Amino acid sequence: MTRIIAGAAGGVRLDVPSSGTRPTSDRVRESLFGALEAGGALHGARVLDLYAGSGALGLEAASRGAASVDLVERAKPAAAIVRRNAEAVRRSMGAVAPPVRVHASAVGTYLRSTSGAFDLVFLDPPYDLPDRDLASDLAALAGSLTSGALVVVERSSRSAAPDWRGAGLEPLRDRAYGDTALWWGRPAPQPADESQSR
Repeated sequence: MTRIIAGAAGGVRLDVPSSGTRPTSDRVRESLFGALEAGGALHGARVLDLYAGSGALGLEAASRGAASVDLVERAKPAAAIVRRNAEAVRRSMGAVAPPVRVHASAVGTYLRSTSGAFDLVFLDPPYDLPDRDLASDLAALAGSLTSGALVVVERSSRSAAPDWRGAGLEPLRDRAYGDTALWWGRPAPQPADESQSR
């Protein structure tokens, strides 16, 4: 069973697609969201959940104080489940529920068309997604991040680290939880404009 762990919608059960997705375990989500809350990265954040699956990561953020959540899932059956889960969270939260939008779209297609600026982004692609495809999605994401954004990538602990540099990002931390690993990144500082420093 997958559920919202904490926050205004804590305890709400989430449906999970019968195939093609790999829900993030409660243990990994508890660790991830504990760290995000400790760092003040959740309250008021504009959140983007890519390869949303059941929507558990984005909806957990909604429950814990995000200002808005966009969930992107290409598979139409899974996107329909994300919509149901989002509605269950909205009903549970009532008037304090943030806007939650579900996009039935491929990640790359969505990123090329969005004009949003996000503070917190989750990428939980299928474990068999080629590294080059993840690198391409990270590069497409770069233009949709605020300067202080956090990007969290979940993959197999046997996978290579994400190609942060090609996306204008820098690594922040990483941690393995058995077969699962989380990599954190952020926009790399821009070099000072030499013409302005003279």
